[in-house]
Amino acid sequence: MKDKFVKNVLETLLQYCEKEEFKGWDPYDGLNSKIFRKLNLNCFSFFRLAWIQLFKRNPINLRNLFLISKGYNSKGLGLMISGYSKLLLARKEKPELLEEIDKLENKINNLCEILISMKSRGYSGACWGYNFDWQSRRLFLFPAQTPTVVVTSFCVEALFKAYEITKNKNYKNLALSSAQFVLNDLKRTNHNSGFIFSYSPINGNNTVFNASLLGSKILSLCYKYSSNDIFKKTARKSIMAICESQQKNGAWIYGLLKTQSWIDSFHTGYNLEAIQIYQEITGDMSFDKYILKGFDFYINNFFESSGKPKYFHNKVYPIDIHCPAQLFVTLSKCNKFKHHSELARKVISWSINNMQSKKGYFYYQIRKGISSKISYMRWSNAFMFNAMTFYSKEIQKNEL
Repeated sequence: MKDKFVKNVLETLLQYCEKEEFKGWDPYDGLNSKIFRKLNLNCFSFFRLAWIQLFKRNPINLRNLFLISKGYNSKGLGLMISGYSKLLLARKEKPELLEEIDKLENKINNLCEILISMKSRGYSGACWGYNFDWQSRRLFLFPAQTPTVVVTSFCVEALFKAYEITKNKNYKNLALSSAQFVLNDLKRTNHNSGFIFSYSPINGNNTVFNASLLGSKILSLCYKYSSNDIFKKTARKSIMAICESQQKNGAWIYGLLKTQSWIDSFHTGYNLEAIQIYQEITGDMSFDKYILKGFDFYINNFFESSGKPKYFHNKVYPIDIHCPAQLFVTLSKCNKFKHHSELARKVISWSINNMQSKKGYFYYQIRKGISSKISYMRWSNAFMFNAMTFYSKEIQKNEL
């Protein structure tokens, strides 16, 4: 696929997101329904879970019918800021584009202000959650804006990127405070030679591997801008716990609960990039063998030769937009893009041909039966936008 065409696809996607003013629906936003709240079923975990699944799995978008409004999502905003920052960095290498540079910088600043206004209150440091209640497998309920380490990691990375490109110290200082959220508000479960950070301050989802590593990623990024050795030492212990849980073939399961034993594509990508970031920032290369084995499993088990991405290592469907998108991020952050550029081209070609609407947005999932072609701002469009900016950056950098 010609890179000029990819650039046009990226611009079309960005135009769609800007037209929507970065607001949208989400696969998990069913409990935002005004009708559901009026039915007084919100106090029963079974009905909450069933209601979320009704909207998540239904290929027909029922959200307008059941009065679910589009809204800002903190993770989605973080992804847009990160993507815009990479675009701005590329433009700054061409001073003749001064007008476009100013426009992009204004976009970043405006989105940062919205993101900052959405941070969760009452915690030790900056943190963010989702704009909807989230019920998981009847095990726990996260009320809207309950901070999670996953959402916070994307917001922190975005604010640091925004700082680097705009030099606004407020972004850096706020992002740095998130280390206190990780250190003081997240629970720790002792495991192997270290511990696992909890998904959230709320009990119930305390042993998810990628979430814990994203906590380590936050601490690593904060170490970069502070040289606080506590951040480095704590991140290392969490990484050690997860690395020692790696299977012999290089795979990681999702988490330690009995219902979390699957192995999937994009969470494996999260794991790899988090460990890689720690090593590059701290200079501690202790985990190289785990990255190499994990990357080998990732690249050989989640993508077909045609470029079709797989959700699980042992079956293809559903093909989620996160699966192709995370490939470009993982290849770039793990310094593997040039070696696997042909696969990247095949995957982006497959994704555009099979998962993009003529309106510019990307579909949620391709399934064996009827696919879900609903537009989700956070899950599909912001995630793919950020991923495609990684792809474009690598193509330009390597002149491929």
